[in-house]
Formats: sequence, C-alpha cells, structure tokens
Amino acid sequence: MAGDTQTISHIASTTPRQAAAPPTQGTAPPTEVAAPPTARAGRPGPLARSSAARELGLKRGEFELAVMLGRVRTVPDPAGARRRVSREEVDRVRETPGFPESLRDGVKTVGTAEGAALLDITQARFTRLARTGVLTPVKFYLNRYRAVVWLYLAEELREFAACEANAPLLTGRAPDMMRAQLASGADLRARNWRRRQVGFLLRQAEDPWERVAVTASFLDPMSLAQLVRNPYERAYLHRLSPQPLTQAGPESPTAHIVERITTADDPDEISWLRANLSLGLAEARRHRPAPRPGRPPVSATARPHSAPEQPQTPATGDDCGAGRPSEAVSSAVTAPSAASRERDTGRREEPRGLLRWLRRRRGRPED
Repeated sequence: MAGDTQTISHIASTTPRQAAAPPTQGTAPPTEVAAPPTARAGRPGPLARSSAARELGLKRGEFELAVMLGRVRTVPDPAGARRRVSREEVDRVRETPGFPESLRDGVKTVGTAEGAALLDITQARFTRLARTGVLTPVKFYLNRYRAVVWLYLAEELREFAACEANAPLLTGRAPDMMRAQLASGADLRARNWRRRQVGFLLRQAEDPWERVAVTASFLDPMSLAQLVRNPYERAYLHRLSPQPLTQAGPESPTAHIVERITTADDPDEISWLRANLSLGLAEARRHRPAPRPGRPPVSATARPHSAPEQPQTPATGDDCGAGRPSEAVSSAVTAPSAASRERDTGRREEPRGLLRWLRRRRGRPED
C-alpha cells in the first residue's frame, strides 16, 4: 500500500511538468485564449452612476447634484440608458485638492433654518429674500405633510454673505421694490428653480430633439399642442422628456404638486420657453424628422405629404401625415372614370325582380 501511494504521488507530481513541456517538432503550438478587449487594454468601460457615487463617497442625492453643478461630468451610454461616468473622470475628481471634503462641501444643501444661520439673519428675512428671487434654490422635496421644502447650496449662501454689496439686504429695512413684490404675493422660488433646472438639462442634452424635449417638459400640454401640431413629434418629445422628479402615481396629490412646480406659470418665462421651443423645433426638423411607426429612421428632412382634406394638393405646413398614397392612386380613388360612372348608372336604372325576369323570357334587351 505504501508503494502504491508513492507511485500515485509520483504520477501526480510529474503530470503538470509533462503538460507544460514544449511541443515537439512538427506539432502545432497550443492556441492561447484571447482576453477580452477591455481586460487586454486595461481600460474598463464607463461606470454606472451608483458605482461612481460609491467610489466618490457621495450619497445618491449628492451625486446627482454634483452632476447638475458640473462638478462630475458624465458621458452618453452606448446602450441608450442613463448617462455614465468614465473612469478618467472619477480619477480626476479624486485627484482634486481637498478631496473628498471639498466635493462634499460643494454639494452640501441647507434648508431655511440652517441657511438663515449661515447668513446670520432671521428665518423670516431669509424667506423674504428667497421669495423675491434674491436667493435661488437648487433642490426641493415634499415632506410628510406634502409641504414644499426648498434647499439651497451652502457654498452659495456663504459667498452671498461675504459680498459687501449684499450687506443692506441682510440688515435694516428692505428695499421698496422688494416690499412691493412681497405685498403683491410674489414667490419666485419655483421660477428660479426651473430656470436653473432648464440650464442644467440643456447642458446635458446633445441631440437637437433632446434639447427640444427639455424645453417642452416645462410647458403645459395646451401650449405644447399649439406649438407642436404633429402627433408623432409630440410622442417623440414625450419619449425623450427628462425623468420625472417623483415616483408617485400620475393622479396622486404629490404628482400634482410636483407638476405645478415644474410647469412654467410666469408670462415672461412662458414666452421665453415658447420662443426657444419654436427655434429648437425648426433646427431638429432640419437635423432629422421624428420617427414614425412602420418607417425606418432617416437622416434627411422628409418632403411634405398631401393634406388629408385635399389629396391632390401638397400641404403647405410642416409634415403632419403618416404615409399617404401617391397622387395617381389618390386620384383613382377619389375621381372615378367615366366608364365606372356609366356602369354605376346602368346598375342603378336596370329593372329588378319580376319585371327583369319577364324581359328575359321575352328575349328583350335590358337597356
């Protein structure tokens, strides 16, 4: 038994050496298994947003705010999903001086109470400054009572307090213009937040249709239907619209509150959005038409189709049709030939029933 054990041990110890021995002359060398391109190149693909947030030591909300402020740059995802973060960008952020405290301080947000403490003023004065547009919120959320809580960047508040030109706003009597705005019930917090949000989303959009979708997402459905009459274009803009800010149901009270905040209500703001939408829509149409069911995507502007009311007259407006027949087919359908009209007239005047049977029995023609 001891000899058998030694023999087995000897065979097991010599087998790897024999497998690793070089091939003899005339024998093809073994084929090596190729490594994946990313592993061979040593450059992994872009990171998901959650993975990048973990590597940068940020929470989800802090990371989204860092992306919004441009402190962390993102790249498009080839698969068409949400934008990702390249490995080089993560390394760049980690190499910034004071990381990670500097990054966290740059995305720190505060509410009314903490913001008033940073400015060394009362909460009532802080609210008045925010309502009149002096302070611009960067985020908001709804508490358990569905009350809107506005958040402000702590870094911006510290810079505001350090500026000597803002000292009269922090102490003493408020200016007359500000008092008149407060007396009229003005509240510019939502409008200023929308202006900031539009700028952020437009910087992230790279396609003309995506930029139009960003502008359209802040208009009410009635204004959007007036400016974009093509249903296929409206459906395409709806598909490209930014992700909703809440996961609540469409008819829930929370969704209605968020919709009211994200929809423009100031006349000047609406005019600017409508003008921007019209210009962007013209540029997007020149870039490529909106996709339609049953049609392959094209890169050139499609020719206008015939209007549905007048098939033989080309439409003068934008392309609002979806695959109509040609003029020859349309004229054949809408304008029957003379022979067809005579046959139809003959069918309507020919005798029926017993009279027709009697004429056949007598051999008379049927006219």
